[in-house]
Amino acid sequence: MKLVLLSGGSGKRLWPLSNDTRSKQFLKVLESHNLQEQSMVQRVWGQLEATGLSGDAMIATSKMQRDMIHAQISEHIPLIIEPERRDTYPAIALAASHLHSVQNVDEDEVVVVLPVDPYVDDKFFEQVKVLEEMLISTNADLALMGVKPTYPSSKYGYMVPTKYSNLSNNHIQVQKFTEKPSEEDAATLIESGALWNCGVFAFRLGYLLRTLEENCLPLDYQELLAMYATLPKISFDYAVVEKTDNIIAVPYDGYWKDLGTWNTLTEEMATSQIGKGVISEDSINTHLINELDIPVTVIGVKNLVIAASPDGILVSEKEASPKIKDYIGQYDQPPMYEERMWGWTRTLDYAKYDEQKEMVTKRICIYAGRNSSYHRHMLRDEVWTIVRGEGDLAVDGRITRVKAGDIVHLPAGKEHGIYALSELEFIEVQTGLEITDEDFVRIHYKWSDVLSCFNQSDSRVIY
Repeated sequence: MKLVLLSGGSGKRLWPLSNDTRSKQFLKVLESHNLQEQSMVQRVWGQLEATGLSGDAMIATSKMQRDMIHAQISEHIPLIIEPERRDTYPAIALAASHLHSVQNVDEDEVVVVLPVDPYVDDKFFEQVKVLEEMLISTNADLALMGVKPTYPSSKYGYMVPTKYSNLSNNHIQVQKFTEKPSEEDAATLIESGALWNCGVFAFRLGYLLRTLEENCLPLDYQELLAMYATLPKISFDYAVVEKTDNIIAVPYDGYWKDLGTWNTLTEEMATSQIGKGVISEDSINTHLINELDIPVTVIGVKNLVIAASPDGILVSEKEASPKIKDYIGQYDQPPMYEERMWGWTRTLDYAKYDEQKEMVTKRICIYAGRNSSYHRHMLRDEVWTIVRGEGDLAVDGRITRVKAGDIVHLPAGKEHGIYALSELEFIEVQTGLEITDEDFVRIHYKWSDVLSCFNQSDSRVIY
């Protein structure tokens, strides 16, 4: 059995902590068994390891989230990188083509697709193993995981069983799907044995490959990758599930929750406050999550969530927090805080001057023993002021030692990279006619590759 975890999301429902590069699954607001802060993706990967499934798992994600996954889990996590977001069917199709043409996986192998961020018990992943067994024993085309509803909710989709279906064989035959019914209709569906749809699908690899052929898409991974931008934006549900007749669902009778909004996420947080500030004793059912270096004081309120980050500040009544997407669409700014494999960056200031000249100021941290890529920019100059730590700076074939107080000028076109001997922080001021994340020519990612290419002759090098 192969597992494909889908890691996507635009980061809007948990704004301002989440953004395009740091979606909800990467927010470290949960608590691990050893009382450390952890993210949803760290929690899920730990559960996969505990149930023996991590060795056959890979994550399908966008290139914007690659560094975050490597930083939070491991640099060795196998990833399928989407060139751009095209919804769940193209992402799953790309993963399937990789299994087929790169890994040479047999077409009878069972593939299970699941979201990267379910908040569940470990036994949820034990039930994933049952999903494989039931798909094979029933000879179904698709096997889905269904959560036994605990109350009539209008927030979830329902898998409705056939009239003669029952759970005597640990599965139901699915007749149809009903998306987000009224609570009254949901109660009727539950009485008929319907299950919540939690976005977990199992199929034989060959079954999905046939859908690619039916849609005139190549089975070869490199060919599909090359034409990825032309694929229709369509969900797996619409492209595959709704066109499949022989579908079963295996029930999961345990804890399951979608932590996609502030009101549901705060219910599972181990503490009511993260970051600098204070909540008064007479404040009731109120949470403060503060990533800024300034304190936030909360006095005499109830049922609120206050979240502050470099991207913005949210103050919301908890039940109203799911409406946040209706109000932040007008904000058109790049992410102000990003986590990378080597550390993090925080945007401090931005300005546009006459003649379209731009200025961006960032605070950058590189963890000890990590390095930036060795690269160049063609459209902007940079000035670095080292404020903490010590590192080796590579510029145009030479390596010099830098420390707190040093200033580095990097004109456009100059190749550069830095390795942190101890945790290193610097202030970076970018100036140019067009400052964009696309203005990157990466030459080396590994510091060992940089060293092997350099003639280390500078007298300031200390080893």
